Amino acid sequence: MSNFVSASDLNQDIYRGKKHTILAAFWGPGERGGLTRYEAQHLPTALFCDPPIALAGLPGSEVGRNPLPDPHQLQEWFRRWGLSTNSSVVVYDEGRGLMAGRAWWILRWAGMSNVRILNGGLHEWADKDYPIVVGPGNFAAASTAVVNPGQMPVATIDDVRAHLSAGGVLVDAREPNRFAGKKENLDLKAGHIPGAVSVPVRELKNEDGTLRSPAEIRERFAQVGVTSGESVILYSGSGNHSALALAAMEEAGLPGAAHYLGGWSQWSADPANPVERG
Repeated sequence: MSNFVSASDLNQDIYRGKKHTILAAFWGPGERGGLTRYEAQHLPTALFCDPPIALAGLPGSEVGRNPLPDPHQLQEWFRRWGLSTNSSVVVYDEGRGLMAGRAWWILRWAGMSNVRILNGGLHEWADKDYPIVVGPGNFAAASTAVVNPGQMPVATIDDVRAHLSAGGVLVDAREPNRFAGKKENLDLKAGHIPGAVSVPVRELKNEDGTLRSPAEIRERFAQVGVTSGESVILYSGSGNHSALALAAMEEAGLPGAAHYLGGWSQWSADPANPVERG
């Protein structure tokens, strides 16, 4: 099954009454977070997903900016969304795909098997002039799904060290300037984990924010020696860019890569960890 759904296919499903749980993963500053953006415009039937609250645990130097959510906390969001074990879930964000990618990965990690990302997000949807609604959204149905954590490969910081020592491939999915250490507005130091290779997630997307073809994605990863997802670890700042890259890899026939969710935010917080730039 594909990890992505086109705006046209999803619009047809909604028009025909096909049952999907649609989650709008909108991040925003302030007390209300992305809720203001959600209430101003969202897809018909969509429910609100608050990424920093629903999809991440408490930040800290030992775990990174956006660690794994507490399963009990995530269970409460499952209830709010009315998820059942066989729910067809579609996640989307404003168009960059980073919050949607994180939602996809966290839900898969928590045991939901049928999760797709709206290709191009709200930007693509609005560009095609499909219906957009306002307001607080619909009430969810009763939930029967139980969070079952650990259903996606996860790498710890010690796993990363051992992986690199054994000659494994570590992929950094952040922007090139952050990888090179030329720019860092979020974490304590600029640069990347020594030995990592750069595959910016933006290079896996077209200019309109939709995903490139599977062949193009495989070609990009082959440039850094990745022809299979096995024995590969991906990371980013705190698991957002890398989550979307993992969805793209799986879509392109490269499943199985592990996710170092602590990422650069965790690595750079320890003064003892080496840093590479350039």
